[in-house]
Amino acid sequence: MDIWQITTFTLITALAATALMIPIGLALAWLLARRQFRGRLLVETLVSLPLVMPPVATGLILLLLCAPRGPLGRMLQVAGIDVVFTWKAVVLAMSVMALPLFVRTVRAGIEQVDRRYEAAAATLGAPPLRVFLTITLPLALPSVLAGTMLGFARAIGEFGATIVIAGSIPGATRTLAVAIYSFTETGRDREAALLIGVSAAIAFVALWFSNRLIASSASGVRT
Repeated sequence: MDIWQITTFTLITALAATALMIPIGLALAWLLARRQFRGRLLVETLVSLPLVMPPVATGLILLLLCAPRGPLGRMLQVAGIDVVFTWKAVVLAMSVMALPLFVRTVRAGIEQVDRRYEAAAATLGAPPLRVFLTITLPLALPSVLAGTMLGFARAIGEFGATIVIAGSIPGATRTLAVAIYSFTETGRDREAALLIGVSAAIAFVALWFSNRLIASSASGVRT
């Protein structure tokens, strides 16, 4: 298997997972940071659950939901969409596992935004969506970007959920993490070591930018 093909596939699916995660994560982060409602604690717990559950268990839940006989799988079958053991399953697993980190980071950024600015915009007649897009989001942007990079890094390293719902199909669903496991299992230690270096480099760059953005956001709040 071509090392660079695996790397390219992982980067593309991680980018797709990040793009899928952002709108959902932004809505959840804003909801948890700015609204009090019945069931809020339950929503917060469900969002954070993939952080503490074994990734394999999360993958099994996704498999049961998206299998042809599962509740989501049946609807997808009607639309002619296959998810399990395809690249779509890789994107789904990555996005689900990265979402909690994104939401927690962005929520912290939104909570740091002074509500007086939002209240002033609302007083001038701006609807909630416009207040979010023109006031809240720009002020929380460093945290949003940091959460995005953190989620992307988590997606790059995702293994447990991915191998359950997507498998390890060469050229179809094999990511960096899955390939490292497969190569190590079959005695291809040299290829595994190379992939470890590639994944570590990507994760380091993503985490470095994320930490820098978080530090920038924190210094901006202090000033």
